[in-house]
Amino acid sequence: MENYLSMHESELGFECFSNFTPAEVFVQGLAGFTNQHDIDHIIRAQKQMLQRFEKTNEMLVNCNTLSQVHLQKANVEFKKHAQLLNEIKRDLENIFKRIKTMKAKAATQYPHQYEDAISKIQTPIEEEDEKIKDA
Repeated sequence: MENYLSMHESELGFECFSNFTPAEVFVQGLAGFTNQHDIDHIIRAQKQMLQRFEKTNEMLVNCNTLSQVHLQKANVEFKKHAQLLNEIKRDLENIFKRIKTMKAKAATQYPHQYEDAISKIQTPIEEEDEKIKDA
């Protein structure tokens, strides 16, 4: 039987495909059905797309590099500003503590004058608040 198959293959000219896998033989068979001009056109289009993708990739790499540099600079600035804000917050807390201490001290040492001063200070502020509410 093997002799018959080998003879049959040699008669049909399949012996040249004996070293190929069935998938490769199938692809070779399809190649006979295609127009070489169309294949060349497809290959040219693929090469053009590849060039565009390579250029786009290069531009994205450059953009990413620039973004990393800007991000590093922004992080440094952000840390400086955060540190400054923390210092301002500590300073304001210290100032408010001192004001509170001074108010308490003034209220104990000069209770009548303190009450008069507080009532005078609160009145203009309350009047401004009422004007804003009415507007």
